[in-house]
Amino acid sequence: MSDVLLTGATSGLGRWLAPRLGQAGLTVLVHGRDEAKVERGVAEVEAAGGRAEGFVADLARRADVDRLAAEVRDRPLTHLVNNAGVGFGERGGARELSADGEELRWAVNLLAPVRLTRALLPTLRANAPARIVNVGSLGQEPIDFDDLQLAARYDGVRAYRRSKLALAAWTFALADELAGTGVTANCLHPATFMDTEMVRQYGQRPFSTVDEGGAATLRLILEETGSGEFFDGHRAAAPHPDARDLGVQARLRAVVPGF
Repeated sequence: MSDVLLTGATSGLGRWLAPRLGQAGLTVLVHGRDEAKVERGVAEVEAAGGRAEGFVADLARRADVDRLAAEVRDRPLTHLVNNAGVGFGERGGARELSADGEELRWAVNLLAPVRLTRALLPTLRANAPARIVNVGSLGQEPIDFDDLQLAARYDGVRAYRRSKLALAAWTFALADELAGTGVTANCLHPATFMDTEMVRQYGQRPFSTVDEGGAATLRLILEETGSGEFFDGHRAAAPHPDARDLGVQARLRAVVPGF
């Protein structure tokens, strides 16, 4: 029996995915910050005929990331879906920090998946073939390495887009690192402005449904699609050129632990 760790499994895209991953025969490790929502997520997977267990962790806390990794590293984990994320926030919102003092979007959208994945790589390698899927965005923006976490001229949209460029860059670097191990790493933009709480919080009119983004993400999790690729929905697509720039990846490697 194989497990999938799905972060951010209690709302939006993650909540859509969880029962369907269970129906596909995977034991779903349902992650969320809120215990009641995690319990609801487990119940929804089981109601759909699947198996699930719940894990509560705040990915804005390094200690919680480490604890989550410790709780699942001895399981038959074959799929890791780094789905949890922080969106734009409210329009004009103030800069937010994680519990460890990092800019919140940088912490949750990049540092947490890097740290979690790095801790679980020995497990994934041991259980290969295995897949890592990073939920990214086409909304990517070049990184200012002189103001990496936007201490000056903060803007939530800019913070989000830079974190997603860095996530894509890390995905490609990771895929290169894992070549020949049986572990693949891919990144996708599920759909544009899906009808989720994250999008509504920004006051943005949804452009697509969770069904649309969910179907594309489910396919990437379950089907063989190579490694080191970026997808826009179901189609292979080009990320921002900086994401594949080896110089940018090298600069990120110097400042992102585990990159």
